[in-house]
Amino acid sequence: MDLENLLNEEQCEAAITVDGPLLILAGAGSGKTRVLTYRIAHMIQDLNIYPSQILAITFTNKAAGEMKDRVRALVGDIADNMWISTFHSSCVRILRREIDKLGYNKNFTIYDSYDQKSLIKQCMKELDINDKDLTDSEILNKISGAKNELITPEKYKKENEHDFRMNKVADIYVLYQKKLKANNALDFDDLIFKAVDLLKNNKEVLDFYHNKFKYIMVDEYQDTNKAQYMLVKLLVNERENICVVGDDDQCIYAWRGADVTNILDFESDYPKAKVVKLEQNYRSYGNILAAANDVIKNNSQRKDKALRTEKDLGDKINLYRAFSDRDEANFVANQIKTIMKDENKSYKDFAILYRMNSQSRIFEESFRKNLIPYKIVGGLKFYDRKEIKDIMAYLKLMNNPLDDIALKRIINVPKRNIGDATIQKIQEFATSIDQCLYSAILDVEFIPSLTTRNTSSINKFVSLMNNFMAKKEEITVAELIKAILSDTGYLKQLETSKEPEDESRVENIKELVSDAVEFEKTSEDKSLLAFLEGVSLGSSTENAEDPLEIIDTSAMMTVHSAKGLEFPVVFMVGMENGIFPGMSSLSDPTEMEESRRLCYVAITRAEEKLYITSAESRMIFGRTVGYAPSDFISEISPDLKELIGGDKNRTVQVLRRNHTKAPQRYNPHGLMSSNGAEGSATTQDFVSITAQESGLAQQTMKSEATVGRKVRHSKFGVGTIVSVSNSDKDTLISIAFDNMGIKKLVLDKAPLEML
Repeated sequence: MDLENLLNEEQCEAAITVDGPLLILAGAGSGKTRVLTYRIAHMIQDLNIYPSQILAITFTNKAAGEMKDRVRALVGDIADNMWISTFHSSCVRILRREIDKLGYNKNFTIYDSYDQKSLIKQCMKELDINDKDLTDSEILNKISGAKNELITPEKYKKENEHDFRMNKVADIYVLYQKKLKANNALDFDDLIFKAVDLLKNNKEVLDFYHNKFKYIMVDEYQDTNKAQYMLVKLLVNERENICVVGDDDQCIYAWRGADVTNILDFESDYPKAKVVKLEQNYRSYGNILAAANDVIKNNSQRKDKALRTEKDLGDKINLYRAFSDRDEANFVANQIKTIMKDENKSYKDFAILYRMNSQSRIFEESFRKNLIPYKIVGGLKFYDRKEIKDIMAYLKLMNNPLDDIALKRIINVPKRNIGDATIQKIQEFATSIDQCLYSAILDVEFIPSLTTRNTSSINKFVSLMNNFMAKKEEITVAELIKAILSDTGYLKQLETSKEPEDESRVENIKELVSDAVEFEKTSEDKSLLAFLEGVSLGSSTENAEDPLEIIDTSAMMTVHSAKGLEFPVVFMVGMENGIFPGMSSLSDPTEMEESRRLCYVAITRAEEKLYITSAESRMIFGRTVGYAPSDFISEISPDLKELIGGDKNRTVQVLRRNHTKAPQRYNPHGLMSSNGAEGSATTQDFVSITAQESGLAQQTMKSEATVGRKVRHSKFGVGTIVSVSNSDKDTLISIAFDNMGIKKLVLDKAPLEML
C-alpha cells in the first residue's frame, strides 16, 4: 500500500507507526478517520497482522460503522474478523463470554432507561423514600456518575454517610445493584463497570484478552471518562501497542464525565510513547484557522499545536455588533439572502451556532418571516418543545374553552391528581350530554363515579382557569404567561426540579415571555387572539415548502451538536460575556477553558466564511439586559477580523472597551501578538477611563456597569461583573476577580476602572 502518495507526511508517519504506544493529536479537519482506516489496512495488508488481533474502539455506532465500511473497502471482507465497535459493544462481547465469573448468567438482560426507572421506584418504595425529595432521574444520574468513576455501592455509601441526602442515594444504589443482580440484569453503565471489574480481578480472563488483542486503537480519546480510561489501560498488554487518537482542544464534554487529563497524561502513562501531530487542516480557509489558533492558545491545559492549511487566507472574520437580539437575528437572515444571491449558495451551506437551545427562538421567527427554510439539529423547534406547548395550551384554552385538545394537555399539568381514568370519565360524561370537556367539568358534581378527591381537584382547576379567563382582557399576554407560570406552580416546579433538562426548560419559558413582550411592542393588535394567530401562522410556514425542497435547509444548533460537522458559512451568535462564555465560566478558570474549547470547536466548523455576532441588548425573561462582547472575540488578532454593518464607530468603541489583555491564567505562556505586545491586544486597543479621572457622573458609571463588563480594581486587579443590584441609595455589584474570587462592592465608592 503506497501510503506516501495517499497521505500527507504527518498522516503517513502516524499510519506506519504500529509498534509501541502512539498518541495521534488530530486537529480539527485533519483527516483522522482517514489515518485510522489506512493504518488498519497497512497492518493487515502490509504487515500481515491478523484482523482478529486488532481492537478499534469508537464512541458511537455511527462512527464504528463508518470506520468498518472504510476498512472493508480497503481490505475486503477480512475486515469482519476484527473488532471495530463502541466501548459498550466491546464490553458486551467480553461479558457475554465471561460474566459467569462475576456470578451472573451469560444470558443477562440489559436494562434501558424505562426499566431502570421502574427498578429505582421499587427501591424507593421499599426504602420509604419520598419521590418529592429525590426524583428517579436525579438518582440515576448520581448512580451513573458513580459507576463512571468506578465507585462501588459500598464505597459510595461510606463516602456519603455524613450527608443526609446523598446517604439516601447511597442506600438506593446499594439496593438497586442487588436487585439488578437478582434479576440477572445490567444497566448501560454496568457494561463498562463490570468489564473493568472482571479484568481487574480475574487474571485468567485478562491474560486471554492480552493474548487476543495485540494492537489496540481508541478514537476520540479526549472524551474518555475514568471507567473507559481504566478499561483501555487494562486491555493493553506488556508490548504496549496502544494507539489513541484525539484532540485535547476539542474536549467539550466534561459535564458528562470526559476527563481531558486522560489524553494530556498519555505520555506519563506510557513513557515510551511517540507523539504525531496532525496539524494540516483540509476544511477551512487560513484566516479561520488563524482565529481558532489565536483563541485556543490561551488555554493552559493543552498540548502545543497549531492548525495550518494550504488553502487561501479567505475572508476576514466578520464581526457584527447588533443593537438588539432581534437586530442580530435579522442581520443573519439578511446576510444569508445576500450571500445566496451573490455567491450561488444553497440554504444547506449555512449554520447558526449558539450556546443554548433557548437562543433559537428569535432566529426561527426571523427565518420564518424571511421565508428561509431551517431545521433544528439536536433539538426541537421552539414551539414544539413540551414546556412551550404546555403554556400555549393554557393560552389556547383561555381563548377558546371549546378546545378539548388543549384542556386534555394541561388539566393535570402540573400534576393535580386528575389522572387518565378521571379524564376518561369526564370525556364519557361530556359525550353523553353533547358538550365540550370544559362544560362538563363546570358540572363536575354530576359526573358519576368520581371521588371527592377527584371533584375537589377538578374544581380547583376550574377556579384557576376562570380566574385566567377573567384576567385575559385586563393584562398583557406577557403578564398572562407570568401569571400562568406563577399561579399554577409550573415555573417553581421546574426551578426546584433535580432533572438536568429542566434547567434549559426554564430558559425556554423565559424566552417565551420575551417573545410576548416583543409582540406587544410591535403589534397593533395586542390581544391574546392576535398573539396565538401570529404563532400559528408563523409555525405553519415551516411546512409550506415542497417536501422535496425541505432537504435544502439552513441548520440551527448548539455548538455541542455541531461537533463533527462542517459548513461553508457559519454564524456564531450571542457571543457575549454571560452567554458565551457563560456566567459561571467568568469566575472559574477550569470552566473558562472548557468554554474556550467549545469556542474553538465552533470556529473550526466554518469552511469559507465565519460571522461572529453579539448584541448590545437582548431580552431575557421579559427584561432587557446588556452584556459586553465575548472575551473570545478580543483574543482574535485584529488583522484577522473586521467590523461590518451598523454604526461602525459605535461598534469599534464597544469592542475596544472589551478588548482587554487576556487574564494571566488564560495566557500562561506569555504569548506575543504580531506587534510584540504580550497577550492578544495592543496598548492602543485599550480604552481606560475611570470616573475619578474623567469626572464622569455617577449615572454614567451606573450605565456602564453591566453584567459581563470587564473592570479593574486598584487592589484586586482585573475582574468581570457578574451581578448588579440597586438599593435606595447605592448600586451593589458582584465582581469575579481573576485572582481574588468574587467580591461584592458599592459601585460609587469602589476604585474601579471600566475596561
